[in-house]
Amino acid sequence: MTETAEIVICGAGIAGVSTAYYLSVSHGVSDIVLVDERPPLSLTSDKSTECYRNWWPGPDGAMVVMMNRSIDLLERLADESGNVFHLNRRGYLYATGDESRLPEMLVAAQEPSRQGAGPLRVHRGLSDDPPYLLSPAEGFHNLPDGADLFLDGGLIRRYFPYLSDGTRAVLHVRRAGWFSAQQLGATLLSEARARGARLIQGRVSSVTISANQVQSVHLNDGTKIDTYCFVNAAGPFLRDVGRLTGVELPVYNELHLKAALRDRLKVVPRDAPMLIWTDPQFLPWSQDEHDMLDEDETTRWLRQEMPAGVHTRPEGGADSDIILLLWEYHLTEMEPQFPAPLDELYPEIALRGMAAMLPGMRGYFDKIPRPVLDGGYYTRTRENRLIVSPLPVSGAYVIGALSGYGLMASCAAGELMADYISGSELPDYAPAFSLERYSDPEYINLLDTWGDSGQL
Repeated sequence: MTETAEIVICGAGIAGVSTAYYLSVSHGVSDIVLVDERPPLSLTSDKSTECYRNWWPGPDGAMVVMMNRSIDLLERLADESGNVFHLNRRGYLYATGDESRLPEMLVAAQEPSRQGAGPLRVHRGLSDDPPYLLSPAEGFHNLPDGADLFLDGGLIRRYFPYLSDGTRAVLHVRRAGWFSAQQLGATLLSEARARGARLIQGRVSSVTISANQVQSVHLNDGTKIDTYCFVNAAGPFLRDVGRLTGVELPVYNELHLKAALRDRLKVVPRDAPMLIWTDPQFLPWSQDEHDMLDEDETTRWLRQEMPAGVHTRPEGGADSDIILLLWEYHLTEMEPQFPAPLDELYPEIALRGMAAMLPGMRGYFDKIPRPVLDGGYYTRTRENRLIVSPLPVSGAYVIGALSGYGLMASCAAGELMADYISGSELPDYAPAFSLERYSDPEYINLLDTWGDSGQL
């Protein structure tokens, strides 16, 4: 069977759906076909923590500017839809118990602030401290941006009494929070389909190119779609689909897991922000547990120093007792497998790691609540920046490598992809995410000093 389409998008995850939305809503393109083997937003988009932030490191500030634009678009969609996807602005709370890291934390916080993430307000427990406004559990209007850095233990205990007494500093990033991924994706897809976009279940098996121009897309069931525009939005299959157009994309996949469990002891307040412990640590084991772990060479690593970054947040409304726990203590690069391989020790390890920040977690050490464990893949570039770009083949484009931040970046990324395809004026940050950046010797040299990727 042969069909025709103005634009074919491979992948109905959040990147593909957002591209279809902005093509149809902002540019009036109606003849769009989304191709995916699975239901929309069901491969990796639904494995997310569903959070967002504009607080990003990087020497040029492009991530801050792009993410500010994406959050602007998210807020506009929330207002237009009656906030059907429950966007909040509780923030991210980064904490340390290491006194020696305070100067480093201050310097690191100043960089995103200078690049446009908002003012940095430092609280030292003095009479001339700036005011601090707590974040409400719901909503996002009339709240501060930037961040509040607390360096006084008394203030930390006053505002965040559930944190460890050993907490020495906290950074509350304010233009940040979370939302419902499924509701956002459903909103974008519904609007695109109302304007003519179609969804076809299938797998792209080949792309016909003639005289360096896309001519048609072929599916595994024999369907041929004649088109002059093909968008690779294939998520963890980005590299494989790129090869169908003769392009080798500089991306790889990391496995990331997530555990959900019931917080019956109410360790995490239901109105808490995202909570992140920024110190490396040794897991808290009893002497008997130490001895048992030492007996087996496959478990001795659990006695070694673990990396920073364990984090949690409440999931659901005030009547829920679910929390999410995440900690990538092993970064496993691999080809994607579905279902993703799971680590049955993950919930306990993440819970014990979280106890460094939230001592109430120790109440679960003897009997851990039954977890729900799942996982997905972060498709990323070396410097952890997305790719939204035309390809060397005329009519071929790529949007992907939104490693762990696909939902928060999806609106700006989809808008940028639609601008490329429609020939519209591009935002100033577009070159920072173009594939052509890898042809710039200065950029390649910069990668050697890139530093923290900002990935949780």
